[in-house]
Amino acid sequence: MTSNPDRTSPVKRGLFLLDNILGSPPAPPPPNIPSLEEAGKRAAGSGRTPTQREAMVLHRDDPSCAACHARMDPLGLALENFNALGRWRDKERTEPVDASGTLLTGETFADVRGLKRILVERHAREFYRCLSEKLLTYALGRGLEASDVQAVDTIVERVEQADGRASALIAAVIDSVPFQKRRRGATSSANNLSDREASGRPSEAVR
Repeated sequence: MTSNPDRTSPVKRGLFLLDNILGSPPAPPPPNIPSLEEAGKRAAGSGRTPTQREAMVLHRDDPSCAACHARMDPLGLALENFNALGRWRDKERTEPVDASGTLLTGETFADVRGLKRILVERHAREFYRCLSEKLLTYALGRGLEASDVQAVDTIVERVEQADGRASALIAAVIDSVPFQKRRRGATSSANNLSDREASGRPSEAVR
């Protein structure tokens, strides 16, 4: 899902991690962005096809693109040992895969294992918040609003206190004010409908 038909896509992979793990997706890209393949053609004079990393360096020459790529690319390049089908590889074409990088927050890593360690040890709260927001959204059946921020904060605190246990996350979502209010409202609507049906009166929806 995060690869192109014929190659990996570190940008798509980095965007996926920012959106689904760290909860901080970048702004939408500007229009008329040149493709990575076009950037690769600029390096054709070197006598060999550039690696993904080399093509991406050329691709983000534009300062307006560099800001977002500085967040996405290190995350995506950390997964370069996985090819477009997700299979492990040690080389891209004839070159050894370089999966090292530096996050925008300053942490450096040598490969995907190092990235995982950094995310677990230094960015757990971002992950807890991202997961809490997504699970609460699913539970409520709607997007989150400004009034839900306090509920998310409370859920994250409970998950942190429980060392990230999934059971604590689920319980905190169920106990949250937005979910409890939704449940009471749904129960009230169901009871009103049952009363109308019992009395033989049509509901507002039927009318």
